[in-house]
Amino acid sequence: MSVIEMRVPTIGESISEVTLSQWLKENGEYVNLDEPICEFESDKATLEFPAEASGKLIYVAAEGDDLEIGALVAKIDTSVSGPDGGGNDKKEEAKPAKSETAEKSSDDAAEKESYATGHPSPAASKILKENDVNPAAVQGTGKDGRITKEDAQKAATNKTSAPAPEKKEAHATRPAPSAGKAFGRESSRKKMSRMRRTIAKRLVSAKNETAMLTTFNEADMTGVFQMRKKYQDQFVEKFGIKLGFMSIFSKACAKVLMEMPDVNAQIDGDELVYHEYADISIAISTPNGLVVPPVKNVESLSLADIEWEIKKLAEKARNNDLTLEEMSGGTFTITNGGVFGSLMSTPIINEPQAAILGMHAINERPMAINGQVEIRPMMYLALSYDHRIIDGSTSVTFLKKVKELIEDPVSLLLDL
Repeated sequence: MSVIEMRVPTIGESISEVTLSQWLKENGEYVNLDEPICEFESDKATLEFPAEASGKLIYVAAEGDDLEIGALVAKIDTSVSGPDGGGNDKKEEAKPAKSETAEKSSDDAAEKESYATGHPSPAASKILKENDVNPAAVQGTGKDGRITKEDAQKAATNKTSAPAPEKKEAHATRPAPSAGKAFGRESSRKKMSRMRRTIAKRLVSAKNETAMLTTFNEADMTGVFQMRKKYQDQFVEKFGIKLGFMSIFSKACAKVLMEMPDVNAQIDGDELVYHEYADISIAISTPNGLVVPPVKNVESLSLADIEWEIKKLAEKARNNDLTLEEMSGGTFTITNGGVFGSLMSTPIINEPQAAILGMHAINERPMAINGQVEIRPMMYLALSYDHRIIDGSTSVTFLKKVKELIEDPVSLLLDL
């Protein structure tokens, strides 16, 4: 019996522990070389763990276990042959009866079918789980009937677009209230995911380890609205993507960051580290928590380039496909609570960065313009900053400069 031990590999320089989030193969199931057997959840991303050999999988760790780098995860018995391997003597020494041959081939076909048929790939499994779709109801189009990512996306779309059941006419008699739901006292416990634990740890650290303050201002979005209305169709036709608010704010912040290096700096021990580039982290909400992958060198990118980068990172984040490299770095962060309806907030600094800009909902409000009251689309802006690096006057000036660029986007595009 030849057994290979599967241990947690070295994932990243700063990662010393992972969580086994889920098994992708059953205990005792035959696995092929390089086939994903489980998923690890690190502080920053979810990673698949491939088999190092072909053979029978033997569980050692359980789902939800926290494992250090090098810890034993599973064993693979390489002496076990796969569904199509070994023991197939094709010499016709004693041909079985016709009925026995048919029965045997039927059993072999059923065994072969059960190996992949109806079993979703790792990516498909996530999509089905997030959309509460039963894999048994999905027809797999992959090899041997395996459910592919496209099959899962199609099933999720069909469920979303399915017509709502027709409402039945109300009866004259009122149904009796459910006795079980009234005054319920039930509660449940669920272990926090590693990402959620990491987010909690870093947020508390940011509150405790930084001298964090927040300054506010508001921006009149009329100029941005007019620019998007006038050039949106041409922008889409030329670049293949819509011009959104995030690219405009990112470009405005990058421009001001190059002018005010203190806001783009960070503390490293007793030293200040100044960056001559603007890698802007974009807060993206995912089912597992908030992630902030950076768009690099925003100061050198066009609005279209920024939009494409944000779209790529957002899609990867929601599919848990972000790499550790894509999650690392960043010199400044932008978060947009306005997409969820937030009118005002005090965002928490993304350590070791020194500042974060909070965007909020755009609401029409009466404003005094040249002695006249006009209705304008207004957005509150919040800048949370580390007072150890950034003085109050610097933070106020930074936010005021961003506001001026947003209110006059032509000056931003002309680099004035």
